[in-house]
Amino acid sequence: MSIICGVPLLECVYCLACARWAWKRCLHTAGHDSETWGIATSEEFEPVPRLCRYILAVYEDDLRNPLWEPSEGYGIDPDWLVLKRTYEDTRGRAPPYILYVDHGHADIVLAIRGLNLAKESDYQMLLDNKLGRKKFDGGYVHNGLLKAAELILESECEILKELVEKYPKYTLTFTGHSLGSGVAAMLALIAVHNKDRLANIDRNRIRCYAIAPARCMSLNLAVRYADVINSVVLQDDFLPRTATPLEDIFKSLFCLPCILCLRCMRDTCMSEEKKLKDPRRLYAPGRLYHIVERKPFRCGRFPPVVRTAVPVDGRFEHIVLSCNATSDHAIIWIEKEAQRALHLMHDKDHSMEIPEKQRMERQETLQREHTQEYNAALQRAVTLSVPHAFAPSQYGTFDEEEGDSSQGSSRESPVLSSKNDKRENWDG
Repeated sequence: MSIICGVPLLECVYCLACARWAWKRCLHTAGHDSETWGIATSEEFEPVPRLCRYILAVYEDDLRNPLWEPSEGYGIDPDWLVLKRTYEDTRGRAPPYILYVDHGHADIVLAIRGLNLAKESDYQMLLDNKLGRKKFDGGYVHNGLLKAAELILESECEILKELVEKYPKYTLTFTGHSLGSGVAAMLALIAVHNKDRLANIDRNRIRCYAIAPARCMSLNLAVRYADVINSVVLQDDFLPRTATPLEDIFKSLFCLPCILCLRCMRDTCMSEEKKLKDPRRLYAPGRLYHIVERKPFRCGRFPPVVRTAVPVDGRFEHIVLSCNATSDHAIIWIEKEAQRALHLMHDKDHSMEIPEKQRMERQETLQREHTQEYNAALQRAVTLSVPHAFAPSQYGTFDEEEGDSSQGSSRESPVLSSKNDKRENWDG
């Protein structure tokens, strides 16, 4: 037809469509991902910069004589440090980590460092992942990260149990950055499923903060555990938006811009419905906190704003074509911007002169709002027909269908061995 008319109509339509798609992708900024979310409060965001500093402390050989201490310090008392594990201790089967009892904030913290570009074992951990290979509680998780988490919890189970029993009012927090964030998220999942091995700790005492999180669990799990797991993303960070198997990214780390561009085009052309219906597709876990500090077509950084939600659809699905996509992944920058954001929140609270009683009432209101948002996300997942998603019951628990599924999948969930079994640890 176009040849007969002498005008390449089809070719023109195709080129216009491609130009429109490219223009929309170039205009897509990180702010679009969270523009409809609510604003986080200082009470809920307070642990984030502090936990970032704990993760940075894992990189130090001697905390009494630190070499790379940030301007505000690590905030760690070396006398409260319970243990520190290095690559030699873990034999490369898990990243280095520390176990710290934070008496000032009534918190037992297990902090895990991020990817070490010089360690082959870290790459092997990330590459140990085939979609659909590992099932957990009716969903799918990253196999390599789950194995590392299982080894850590198996090795430190007795110590954690003693601390939980010794400090019954303390929370148990797992936190990590990048590679460590995925391991921390898996630790939270296993801890919830093995509460009997951790002195029957209540679920509301277990929490996780995944900093610059890896996409490590299917959507139904990411939403269902949003009351336990929190993910923190700085502006344009590429990793939480990388919707492909992690091995595809890290196999081509030195050609990362090319890989990101190709994956960006493929994932953008894939329909939202197809993504949601894929039960093996992995996502950033839990409740999301997005630190936004730059605006489109403007130079420099602006006062950071922290937005939060438990989204189901539009969950950091598109990679942002930005020169900051990799720098925003650095734990140092995340700690600085998180601390700036927290200072601004505190300044706003002080200017409003909120009394202590009103602060307590606001915390109770915040908790109710989070519960309502959590239940709404569960219901939204059912509405969108997300595989293995369950709506909350009127009694505040999952319905009978979910209970049957959890029981049926328990054989596939990692359970810590009993005391009478031969336990594998770093020393054995």
